[in-house]
Amino acid sequence: MTQPPHDEPIASSTEELREQAERTRAELGKTVEALSARTDVRARAHEKAAEVKEQAAAKAGELKEQASLKGGELKAKAADLAHQAQDRLPDPVRDRAAQVAEQARAVASEVGGLWEEKAPEPVREKTARGARLAWDHRTTLVAAAGLALVVWLACRRRKG
Repeated sequence: MTQPPHDEPIASSTEELREQAERTRAELGKTVEALSARTDVRARAHEKAAEVKEQAAAKAGELKEQASLKGGELKAKAADLAHQAQDRLPDPVRDRAAQVAEQARAVASEVGGLWEEKAPEPVREKTARGARLAWDHRTTLVAAAGLALVVWLACRRRKG
């Protein structure tokens, strides 16, 4: 290094020369540390992973909150659609659906009696849990069945 940096004047004494050398060493040390930090891929990857993990946790919390809020809205909308579908059904279709529903209840009652007599206990317990789950979500199931019926009728009308 025979020439000084362009922004520093030439040192006039050995003391100034030592101070310039010390400043240059300090700056060089900082530069080496910065380069070292940039090239430490493992540390940067851990930092980025922690950052992404925090963001994902925050987003998951937001989505969970939105889902719980929208769940009630979806149930209400499904029930409303089911009522609209039932209101649009012609009387003969409604009457036939009521007859089929009554027949289904009678057959279900008969099958239920046979089931109680012949099914093993663990199977009955699992079936009872499934029935309770269906009963707890009956509005959604009825809405889905009503919607399926409307779609089926619409398809039949287009074919006919």
